[in-house]
Formats: sequence, C-alpha cells, structure tokens
Amino acid sequence: MVVDGSNIATEGRGDPSLRQLNEAVLAFMKEFPSTKVTVVVDATFGHRIDRRERNEFDEAINNNELVAPPAGAVGRGDGFVLTIADKVKASILSNDSYQEFHDQYKWLFDEGRLIGGKPVPNVGWVFIRRLPVRKQAGRESAASLRRAKPRNLAAKSPVAKVVAPKSVHPKLNELNPFLNFVEKNAIGTKLKGVVESYASHGVYVKIGEVSGYLPLRLMAKPAPRSAREHVKLGATLSLVVAGFTPSRRSVELSVAGVDLPSEPKSAVKTQVSRNAQSKSQAAKTGQPKRPRRRAQLPKTSAKRPTSNKKR
Repeated sequence: MVVDGSNIATEGRGDPSLRQLNEAVLAFMKEFPSTKVTVVVDATFGHRIDRRERNEFDEAINNNELVAPPAGAVGRGDGFVLTIADKVKASILSNDSYQEFHDQYKWLFDEGRLIGGKPVPNVGWVFIRRLPVRKQAGRESAASLRRAKPRNLAAKSPVAKVVAPKSVHPKLNELNPFLNFVEKNAIGTKLKGVVESYASHGVYVKIGEVSGYLPLRLMAKPAPRSAREHVKLGATLSLVVAGFTPSRRSVELSVAGVDLPSEPKSAVKTQVSRNAQSKSQAAKTGQPKRPRRRAQLPKTSAKRPTSNKKR
C-alpha cells in the first residue's frame, strides 16, 4: 500500500497535519497488519505543517518513515505516488482522483487499486474501496457555452461589441507551485513574464507554472489608461515581484523601473501595510498642528498661576 501522505494529512483540514497522518497510518496498519505500507509526501509538506511538528517530520524523513519526491519531479507528489504504485503493483490510500493521470495509469479504475479513508467522530478512521472520479465532459461544455455568450451578444448588438470585450480570468494558482515560487522569489526579485490575458485593471502574466497580476498602476509611470493599448498578448516583460496574497495564492508584479509602493504588500499581512500607509498619511496632514500646541503651552503655564494669585 502506498499512502498519499499529503492528501490524507489534509483530509477535512486546510493545512496538513503530521499527527493526523500518523493516526491514519497506524489505524490502517492495525486493520490490515499483513500489508506493507510506504508513506509519500510532497516536497512542500515540511513547510506547510505546524512548526511544532517539523522536528518529528525531519526525523521521519531521515529514518525513511516518510518519502518525498526529488526536487523538480514531474507531477510533484501525485506523480511520485503513482510511479511507485505502478512499479510494485501496489494500491493507493488517498481520497484524490488523480484526474490528470487517468490516461497514463488506466489501472486506477481497477477494483481495489484505490482506497479512501476518513476520520469518523466516535469511530476512528474508516477505510473503503473507491473508484476515481472521471472528468465530466458536461462541465467543459457548460464552460464553453458561458464563454460563447458574450460573442453571441456582440453579434446581435453593436453596442455589446464595445462594452463586453473578452476578458479571461486565470484559475487559482496551484498550492505547490505557488509555495515554490514564494520560497525562491522574494519581494523585489527581477524576472521575466509573458502576458497571457487582459483584466479590467491590468494583465495576467505567466511565469513558469505560476500566474501573476500586473495592475495598471505598476505597469508604467504615469499609469496607462488601458492595458490593451499599452501591452500586447504574448509580449515578454521585465518584471519585479511586488507582493503576495497567500489567501488567494496570487502574485502581484511590477514592471522593472516603475517605483514600488513605499510599503509593499507583505506575504502575510497585506491589510496591515495598507493601514500603516493610511496612518502615515494622517500623520503628515497633522504636522501643521504641532507648532500651535507648542505656542499655547507657555500661555497657559504663565497666565493661569498669576491670575490665581491675584484672586
């Protein structure tokens, strides 16, 4: 049995838990004591777990209790799990369907090759045979119909041609490529990117496996009125990393040579930097009031005591 550790450790959670993974593996080994188990995690697993679990994780890696794919492996953790299972004809413990690998590994649909597992309250871990979910052609056709609607409206109405230009919104960046990009590219890093689509207030740029957003305000100085008039699709731009928004896995970019904001977005607290900027502006507008306060202090300290004595 090959355990997709990253998947099982994240079941029902936002971030992976090494403790949850250990509980699942121990429960499986107790239920199937004669089964040989190999646990595989992706390359970013150690960076995403709780800091208190990292020492235990390092020990598990050193003792070969956990296996991680080599750097730069195609398909990252999923591809490594499937390669191992294919080589030794093993089953896989995972709740993933591996849809991008269905054409390559037909045996995923064989009975007993894929086992799912979930923690059930007051029961513990429950394991059951499952089949991967196939890609649904209906979803693709529905998406194509939605994309076709603006074109139909434009054909019927000349006004629609002007007010409804085609705008493509990118998918959310995959977690592993986003984490790898953040790890290798700090804010201020210079890189190259290819313009892939327009947005209402900027363009989306492809950098390797990651899509970044280049807003108009960071595209040129002064900012252009329209991205379509300033850059062309497929153009290669010299860019600088301006900030990150982890909750959306987004990367904000700036054209090289355009001054970045005085307080760029932080990888963790973007809203804090905005608050800091507003406070600094408020402080600047409040500077003229300081001389007035200093001028009033001598008057109150000099007049009030003398007036009290006379009274």
